[in-house]
Amino acid sequence: MSWTDERVEVLKKMWGEGQSASVIAKELGGVTRNAVIGKVHRLGLSNRVTSTTAKPAAKGKIKTQAKPKSTATSTPSKHGVTISAEPVRITPPAVRKIIPAGQPLPPQPSANEISPEALAKVNEIEKTAKKIGLMELTEKTCKWPVGDPATDDFWFCGLGVKTGKPYCEAHVGVAFQPMSSRRERRR
Repeated sequence: MSWTDERVEVLKKMWGEGQSASVIAKELGGVTRNAVIGKVHRLGLSNRVTSTTAKPAAKGKIKTQAKPKSTATSTPSKHGVTISAEPVRITPPAVRKIIPAGQPLPPQPSANEISPEALAKVNEIEKTAKKIGLMELTEKTCKWPVGDPATDDFWFCGLGVKTGKPYCEAHVGVAFQPMSSRRERRR
């Protein structure tokens, strides 16, 4: 199957109408849901706008509710079904922001959340760290990342790990803080 101009237009039209990738794949035929999603992203259509309210129900349309509304336009029946001409409100899901590689990260927890002793120890350890790459990591090397992965100045600590932990003693002191000390800092 190839993406002809006609098929792309159908895809764009249906995507703009809010149709799901599965429905579009069935309509087009010969493509999977994932193929539709991939094409949508390659075309830059992924940011479609969805409304927060559904289309108003046609007069006489039946919808079920936990409690019947006490408005003049609602008529509850003995079976808990309400006949209404009011629009149904839909709350949109929370949106997560994806940060592309090479972009600055959002503010991270500040250094004042970590004890000064632990920070001093980490600073000293990082001066003597082995500064190894990803392919050099083993179960016996500290896997604490240092720097921005999108730059050439990125490395892992590489010192010997503390038993049962993925990091050296200094990085364990920063990564695994006792619950009580974390609670105290929040106050």
